[in-house]
Amino acid sequence: MSAAALRALHVPGKPLVLPNAWDAGSARLVAEAGFPAIATTSSGVAEALGHADHEQAPVTEVLAVVARIVRAVELPVTADMESGYGLAPAELAAALADAGAVGLNYEDTDHAGFPALRATAEQAERIAAVKAAGDLVLNARIDTHIRGRSAEEGLERARAYLDAGADCVYPIGIRDPALIERYVALGGAVNVLLTPDQLPVKHLKELGVARISLGGHLYDDAMDFVRERLLSLRDTRS
Repeated sequence: MSAAALRALHVPGKPLVLPNAWDAGSARLVAEAGFPAIATTSSGVAEALGHADHEQAPVTEVLAVVARIVRAVELPVTADMESGYGLAPAELAAALADAGAVGLNYEDTDHAGFPALRATAEQAERIAAVKAAGDLVLNARIDTHIRGRSAEEGLERARAYLDAGADCVYPIGIRDPALIERYVALGGAVNVLLTPDQLPVKHLKELGVARISLGGHLYDDAMDFVRERLLSLRDTRS
């Protein structure tokens, strides 16, 4: 599947709802449910591989999961690549192409100095370099709101990232309708994380959101179900 096909699904007011898979099996379930595209979740992939989130999983293992998901479904796949796992932009773009992904999440957290954020100009340059290296739908995650920084800084970063060629901006953690509207007013596609306390999908559509992600919540729900089932079986052993 092409990057163009994924890009075309980002329509303000008619958002692409993206369930985040963590392996080939969960990706097949997303496809069977009728969704037009699949994203991965960095936390779910890392934990399923036995590692912690925040780039603690080896990038080769993460990319191998992405490749297995691509082989398992006939849908465009976009990979959560956190802040690049230490790969240079061109190297990252080439690795994703080899895996068969047509898009990526690319965040501005600097994991080497976590929870520090990269400077706006530096991240904009990284985004431009990834875009120059391959045809990928780049979802530029903005981490200011989950780091307690100002709304104005988040909006400034969004402008810079869109100017650098990002296809979509992802100010993770925002819930305020007025702030979502300000991001939408910048003119680019906006991604919002669907959490239990997020606005309803209907309201997000009305605000002009173009993409809705579930992040790691689907993986967490699945693990909660398994945990509860195991505990119920443990209690019947006597």
